[in-house]
Amino acid sequence: MDLPDAELLPHLSYTFAIERISRSCSHQLVRHRVASYAQQSQRFIEVERLREHTVVPETASERAPDVFDAYIEAASRTYHGLLERGVPREDARFVLPNATETSLLMTMDGRSLLHFLGLRCCNRAQWEIKALADAMLAQVRAAEPGLFRGAGPYCYQLGRCPEGRFSCGRVQEVRDRYSRLALAEHGDSGSTRAASD
Repeated sequence: MDLPDAELLPHLSYTFAIERISRSCSHQLVRHRVASYAQQSQRFIEVERLREHTVVPETASERAPDVFDAYIEAASRTYHGLLERGVPREDARFVLPNATETSLLMTMDGRSLLHFLGLRCCNRAQWEIKALADAMLAQVRAAEPGLFRGAGPYCYQLGRCPEGRFSCGRVQEVRDRYSRLALAEHGDSGSTRAASD
């Protein structure tokens, strides 16, 4: 059966093993309710040195590394202090910061993935989830170049920004960048924009 891409996408399933993202990023991911998730539990992991298991934003490491590190160290001391006093790990984890690393599996269908990429590859997306979305985009473009050549932020998919007054104001620059990525990944000069209906 020969189906158009738009009709085929909901029948395709994509699973990603996502490692070493912050709990903050994982909270953004699970807001996409059309996906299925299996996340590493903080209840069953050992957190000996919390600092080694945190995601540090570049702005924090550049502008206030001492403040960030002091907070992580204080959270680590508090967490271990609770454990030493017999507080169960499942309760002690309440003091762990959003910067704590986690890993998860995420599965979604092709149409939901295209929507996720439209939102999360956008310049306005938070840096960590944008980097994750860009990495996922590279993987699906490599696996399914015909289906995902036109995937990326919505301004790339649609040819215009749907954010209205919240637009980053750099639509053409973003579209050019994702077009170059599509060409570089596939080594061709075919159309790189998804059809919009």
